[in-house]
Amino acid sequence: MTSAHMESRPPLAGFALLRTMADNWWLVLLRGLAAIAFGILAFAWPVITLLTLTLLWGAYAVADGLFALWGAVAGPRGQMGARFWLVIVGIAGVIAGLLAFAWPGVTALVLLFFIAVWAIVIGIMQIWGAIQLRKEMEGEWLLILSGLLSVAFGILLLVRPGLGALAVVWMIGWFAILEGCLLVALSLRLRKHKHSA
Repeated sequence: MTSAHMESRPPLAGFALLRTMADNWWLVLLRGLAAIAFGILAFAWPVITLLTLTLLWGAYAVADGLFALWGAVAGPRGQMGARFWLVIVGIAGVIAGLLAFAWPGVTALVLLFFIAVWAIVIGIMQIWGAIQLRKEMEGEWLLILSGLLSVAFGILLLVRPGLGALAVVWMIGWFAILEGCLLVALSLRLRKHKHSA
């Protein structure tokens, strides 16, 4: 990129977002590792009780939300607008996780509704974040794919709420592992941008 092009380029929300995410790439990595760990636990206990699944998912949602919030507030103060989607992701995760802890005895249908709405909100915000990043880095498709996966997962849960308990556990486990792998890949891509952003 030439210096003349850099001088003529207005400050973009996408650049501010890339800079913040690149500086905090390890938070995206932690979100991915938490998702993978949750997915592995779901597979390790295929006959998991609904109470255990609710508490495990609640812990994962709170951790994911806190990592997202940390990423949102860790950047420069004047560029908070570029990271509002991370704030929404973080708040949605923390609230969903706390609701799971507040009502651990919820029915399977209510739990699925919580997870579905959470996944759809997270997915939409990730897609929005990727659109902001598309001109600033290669590999934003990882965030888009992660968002699409979340939205599709949430819609599937809403459309097919009558799936058997074991099928739900396996579906949640696969979603968490795939989502985690995408976030880990994105974090490594962001790490390469740490000094250039």
